[in-house]
Amino acid sequence: QVQLQESGPGLVKPSQTLSLTCTVSGGSITTGYYYWTWIRQPPGKGLEWVGAIHNDGSTYYSPSLKSHTSISRDTSKNQFSLQLTSVTPEDTAMYYCARGLYSGSYYYDYWGKGTLVTVSS
Repeated sequence: QVQLQESGPGLVKPSQTLSLTCTVSGGSITTGYYYWTWIRQPPGKGLEWVGAIHNDGSTYYSPSLKSHTSISRDTSKNQFSLQLTSVTPEDTAMYYCARGLYSGSYYYDYWGKGTLVTVSS
């Protein structure tokens, strides 16, 4: 059974860096054809794909967020992390980590519970 758990501060000040970590259990982030993914949902809006890291460490980012998004991993801890710099209140959202797979289109079979991050002074 694969489980994902987000962790990190729930409040970030504008212009600062949003940092979150996803801890994965029940499966290795370095094996399999999976994309370890960050997805967010602003209040009242739909889901937005932020980016992902593949099992070989390759990273992929949303074009709209690419300039200030970084995804990394710590394989010894089976964790992957999100850093979003220069945040604004528009970055306030529920942030999820998820496991993605591709078979013609992407499907996310396991999700974390999500963590709300508020960007505010």
